[in-house]
Amino acid sequence: MKVIASAAAKGGVGKTSIAVNLAVIAALEGRRTLLWDLDPQGASSHCLRVPSGLRGGATKLLGGKRHLDAFVQHTFVEGLDLVPADRGLRVTESVLAERRWPDRAISKLLSPVSGDYDLVVLDCPPGLGLLAEAVFAACDVVVTPIIPTPLAIRGLEQTVEFVRATGVDAEVLAVLSMVDRRKVLHRQVLERVAGREDFATVAVPLSDSVERMGLEQMPSVLASPRSLSSAALRGLWDELVVLLEDDEESDGDG
Repeated sequence: MKVIASAAAKGGVGKTSIAVNLAVIAALEGRRTLLWDLDPQGASSHCLRVPSGLRGGATKLLGGKRHLDAFVQHTFVEGLDLVPADRGLRVTESVLAERRWPDRAISKLLSPVSGDYDLVVLDCPPGLGLLAEAVFAACDVVVTPIIPTPLAIRGLEQTVEFVRATGVDAEVLAVLSMVDRRKVLHRQVLERVAGREDFATVAVPLSDSVERMGLEQMPSVLASPRSLSSAALRGLWDELVVLLEDDEESDGDG
């Protein structure tokens, strides 16, 4: 089982749309996929028409008192299951702080379902803290969407520094998100990061179909499969598949 996280230091950068659409694309390719909505705002859950809320609350789950598979729900996308968001996720940091090994919490919760899924996608809340550390420790690849501005590039550097400081082996792949090529600054940033190995070669454009996801409760790759944003998201998935396969080969060589 491979694990991907969509995570960023700040919100409003397209994190949820990337998580949801990548999960849908993977499921449509025949991969048994689980999307875990770790953001208390519950945007991923909403886009997949699954009500937020976990019986007993997220505090018991993250506190190690419940098993993850008890909260898994099917979605209308064949092959895609979801662990919905919960308001209790707002106090995740304090719950994890009480655990003996907080950085192992997500890995431990995912372990029992490792035989049920080929891929897990984690949609994370913005910020870098104990939850982010636990997520990164469980991941093979961390996808970090950023809006093409110089300050956002600095935010990426902070995320990378945080990942490296935790000592985990997860790959960090940045992807420019909500790109408007009519803007000079956006074009300049595109040129600046072109060829960088830590950036995806594709950029996800600003798109009405992505912005409508919350209104229509439909992933944009299904609502507008021929749009430029859908093509970019499929290209991003293709790059992630290569990263995951390379990681698998490296594990085999070891």
